Amino acid sequence: MDTIWWVLSIGLMLLGVAGIILPLLPSTPLVFAGMMIIAWQQDFQTVSGYTMLALAAIAIFASALDYIAGAMGAKVAGASKQAVWGATLGAILGIFAGPVGLIFGPLFGAAAGEYYATRETVKAGKVGIASWLGMIAGAIAKIGLVFAMLGIFWLAYWL
Repeated sequence: MDTIWWVLSIGLMLLGVAGIILPLLPSTPLVFAGMMIIAWQQDFQTVSGYTMLALAAIAIFASALDYIAGAMGAKVAGASKQAVWGATLGAILGIFAGPVGLIFGPLFGAAAGEYYATRETVKAGKVGIASWLGMIAGAIAKIGLVFAMLGIFWLAYWL
């Protein structure tokens, strides 16, 4: 029976790592679920509940990056409130449009929101690009956080 749990756990973690690149897979929740199964299966003896709480906090933060990074990039560029909402809405709606929507949703959402607010095409374009760069920075940070989660978990497991 232990083998089934291990295969399921490792499979979830690998699927979660793949979800960093494949947009329709929830990467950090899958990685965390795989970790939780191993910790639970061993009654939190090898990996403590405190470690799992810390990993849960990292997973929640990493998941939130998907939705707020583009909006933060727009905000840094001096975007209007409408552009920030547009970037957020673009990121959320981009999920349903597949990879292209995920990549360009915040850009188009921020640009549309800024254009709606100011009617300035050049500023709307700059805000859209800043939103997109924020999203890219968020994705890079998320990759780092997922691998940090994996490192913390396996260090806790083996030490």
